[in-house]
Amino acid sequence: MTENDAQPGFFKRLRARLNRGDSWLTRDITEFVPGGRIDDETLEEIETRLLMADVGVDTTENIMGALNKNLARKEKRDAEALRDGLQRTLTDVLKPGEAPLVVGDKRPFVLLMVGVNGAGKTTTAGKLARRFKDAGLSVMLAAADTFRAAAVEQLQAWGERNDVPVVAQESGADPAAVVFDAMSAAQARDIDVLIADTAGRLQNQQGLMDELAKVKRVIARHDDTAPHEVMLIIDGSQGQNALQQARLFNDALGLTGITVTKLDGSAKGGVILAIVDTLGIPVRFIGIGEQLEDMQPFEAEGFASALLGIDT
Repeated sequence: MTENDAQPGFFKRLRARLNRGDSWLTRDITEFVPGGRIDDETLEEIETRLLMADVGVDTTENIMGALNKNLARKEKRDAEALRDGLQRTLTDVLKPGEAPLVVGDKRPFVLLMVGVNGAGKTTTAGKLARRFKDAGLSVMLAAADTFRAAAVEQLQAWGERNDVPVVAQESGADPAAVVFDAMSAAQARDIDVLIADTAGRLQNQQGLMDELAKVKRVIARHDDTAPHEVMLIIDGSQGQNALQQARLFNDALGLTGITVTKLDGSAKGGVILAIVDTLGIPVRFIGIGEQLEDMQPFEAEGFASALLGIDT
């Protein structure tokens, strides 16, 4: 199954909500294009806005270098050319991160959800379960966040809402044991997709990171090709800290995908540029709210347009 079905209007809603509706990059662009022409001061302003939007130094330098090349190839160097050049440049940077999540032939397809506290892992697991079920796949959830009773209850609520089974144990149980039981049950019942929700943890807590590695090893004992997706859930409002999270979780677990949540508040979205450009990890989904339709597959061109306040 290929997830490439973003609802019409999703990126328009993203544009309206991103950074509370302000186009941080091109807001009042005509005001800093003196006489309607691009000069060094204009490009410095763009560079500053990229840095302030959590894009990061290295990625900003890459973007500015590519933008200058784009503009140099065009005779027209006005506000319209700048906006078109930025859209083209940002889309090019983001394009390698546009890789929809595909469920292959292995059964169960095992998806391991990881991330820090409060990023939205459990909610994302529930939304994914619904998406997979709507696509005609059988789904099972594993409540491997055993340190927080509310997390188990929240996942069980998603299970009831979506009519999918949830494997859980008592509070404080070994997360690896929960996942082991879930793998056994999923295999016995010919489940198509198993989604394992894990406890939120800070990326600098080595003991907890080691525990996640243990969960991953237990999954591999059942199927040496699994987990088939190690998905990091990050809060889009975390800025450059989100890039550090991605880097450290990737080093510890080998991430195969990222979902970015909470792009509907103070988030500027620039960190997605940094993650794709720096780490090359696919962005599977982006989220702008609590509703099921508020999480959609990532699309490079639509996201670049939303950053620039351009209707798609």
